[in-house]
Amino acid sequence: MSMNQLEQLKQFTTVVADTGDFESMKIYQPQDATTNPSLILQAAAKPEYRHLVEQAVKEGKATGTTGPALTEAILDRILILFGLEILKIVPGRVSTEVDARLSFDTAATVAKAHQLIAAYEEAGHSRERILIKIASTWEGIKAAEALAKDGIHCNLTLLFSFAQAVACAEAGVRLISPFVGRILDWHKAATGKDFQGDEDPGVISVRSIYNYYKKFGYKTQVMGASFRNKGEILALAGCDLLTISPGLLAELQASEEPITPSLTPAEAAASTHEKMSLTESDFRFLLNEDAMATEKTAHGIRAFSADIVKLEKLIEGMI
Repeated sequence: MSMNQLEQLKQFTTVVADTGDFESMKIYQPQDATTNPSLILQAAAKPEYRHLVEQAVKEGKATGTTGPALTEAILDRILILFGLEILKIVPGRVSTEVDARLSFDTAATVAKAHQLIAAYEEAGHSRERILIKIASTWEGIKAAEALAKDGIHCNLTLLFSFAQAVACAEAGVRLISPFVGRILDWHKAATGKDFQGDEDPGVISVRSIYNYYKKFGYKTQVMGASFRNKGEILALAGCDLLTISPGLLAELQASEEPITPSLTPAEAAASTHEKMSLTESDFRFLLNEDAMATEKTAHGIRAFSADIVKLEKLIEGMI
């Protein structure tokens, strides 16, 4: 009996669900799941998940906390409650995101990560099953480096440039999430051209990062994210992990065309990369030189921050 493309892909890439929707996770049976403020906001607005929001509000109010501190506590609890439900479904890890408004504050990011991990551990889950999602700013990468020393593993998100990837590897980050589709979006808007398969700028970026990591033996895992079409996924088959939306998981499941790995350690070993080491000033200059990465990182932080504010408004309307 032939396997569909999703089953084939799972043979050489860890498939992660890019959704806050539990039913989708049950259908496609990913190893891990990742959420972000936008996905949680979408899920929280659905009637079937309203009870989690209500539970978080009830628990928060019971502590006697008031004002902005109560809103923050409830927001954190919503993230945890969604994460706990996801951990019942997936056998692997869940990524829970730190407030994007802390993206330029290393100490505050570290403190928030410790709070989130403590909540998961209090609920009986090992920190090995949790990835703390942090934006790939210099401050975020330094926070992840500090957290790794405490045995807290991070998923560096909003990653668009080679410089960000190099800095993450040097910091010993557990996993990075380069945003394939958003890189494509920028180049399409900038050039007016469409790109397919191996010519897709997002695919080229992730392939380059994967080859660099594997060539120099970095342990940091590469998880391609933010896909716009199935072709991008197939062009990155063989990547350590790929986080895929329910719509594209359905497309993969509906096809039985054969897949072969596009990314391999052998290809990585043969790549022409030379090893780099970046100081903070090197990092900031290289990121500044990359207009796409600068704009998309900033836009992503703004968008996630805006959705956090919307979640706060939802909470405040229920207090």
